[in-house]
Amino acid sequence: MKIFLFGGTGFIGSSFADHLAERGHLPVQIARNRPTQSRHQFLEWDGRTLGPWAEELVTADAIVNLAGRSVDCIKTPDNIDVILRSRVDSCRVIGEALARLETKPPVWVQMSTGHIYGDSELLLTEDDHFGHGLAPFVGRAWEKSLLDHLPNGMREVRLRTSFVVGKGGGALASLSQIVKLGLGGTVGNGRQGMSWIHEDDMNELMLRSITDETMEGAYIATAPNPVTNKEFMGLLRRALKVPIGLPAPAFAVRIGAKLLFRTDPDLALYGRYLRSRRLAEEGFEFKFPQLREALADLCD
Repeated sequence: MKIFLFGGTGFIGSSFADHLAERGHLPVQIARNRPTQSRHQFLEWDGRTLGPWAEELVTADAIVNLAGRSVDCIKTPDNIDVILRSRVDSCRVIGEALARLETKPPVWVQMSTGHIYGDSELLLTEDDHFGHGLAPFVGRAWEKSLLDHLPNGMREVRLRTSFVVGKGGGALASLSQIVKLGLGGTVGNGRQGMSWIHEDDMNELMLRSITDETMEGAYIATAPNPVTNKEFMGLLRRALKVPIGLPAPAFAVRIGAKLLFRTDPDLALYGRYLRSRRLAEEGFEFKFPQLREALADLCD
């Protein structure tokens, strides 16, 4: 299959492109900048307008849209605006390009966010209501843009993704460095939920979303066993063979996140416990259902 990956040069997109190629498929990465070491076909796209890439869509067997400004930043008004528009606009432009095709690819797999459920200490599934605040607002707008611009007859799969842990980048790399410095203790009260998924399982889930014609609609993309922040940091220290980690009280996180890491402290201080009812009912088998084994694989 020839699969177009919009926003496909980031951590998740690059991992999935390699995953597809290893299985004999042809990934096409579509993004602003060509990866320096990628061996896959690349098409340039600014994320907001049509371009020559649109003419290539006639050859696509599936599209996967991963485009969107990272939320790992300080939430200034400008950053919030880009976070929202990058998601909404990408769906709009892809929809406009697909509308021009006489024959369209059969499936559109769309990245979404587990943050759509807000911050809660309850265990939530696809059946639960969305939360309140910036992240749920962005998540709802993101999915609405997909549904508003989805051509008639195309199957769509929305993956409400949790924290993807992998070797190729993402937040785990930063957390690992913090742990190695001896600062990887409990963050805040340590009770905030950390829903996570190993990159191998994320890749298999995206591929299944493409190939399994029975999959349609919204799924929570997370391993079935979320943990507390305290548990996560303890297991990460064990995987990295670091015996101790200084705790980070909430006031220190609020100061240090902005001054040292240039990011939003709420990403560390709040969380959610998610589990996919739909994936369990449809028999998706996780290679790494438990965090201990997932981190042992990634930190060896």
